[in-house]
Amino acid sequence: MKGYWLVLGTDVTDPEAQAEYGRLWAPIAAKYGARVRRGNEAPELVEAGDKSRILLVEFESLDVARACYDDPDYQAARAFAKQAATRELAIFEGNLG
Repeated sequence: MKGYWLVLGTDVTDPEAQAEYGRLWAPIAAKYGARVRRGNEAPELVEAGDKSRILLVEFESLDVARACYDDPDYQAARAFAKQAATRELAIFEGNLG
């Protein structure tokens, strides 16, 4: 089964930090084979509180999803993501097709 990150975030309040996160994330995503899953339409957040953004990132397995999150390079990049916006991240296993 695949592993996933589900990220729920608020609007970006620090575009420079978000840009730095994106720059750091690109090689990490390549290293772990992560790919952002996109549907035909943006998801509708109906019970999201202050969250306005949703992202689903797919990995080959749950172990790979966890290893990516635990990677020191990702932890360094994560600091910029947390500076850019408030977010919550869940890691789970599934088969979303």
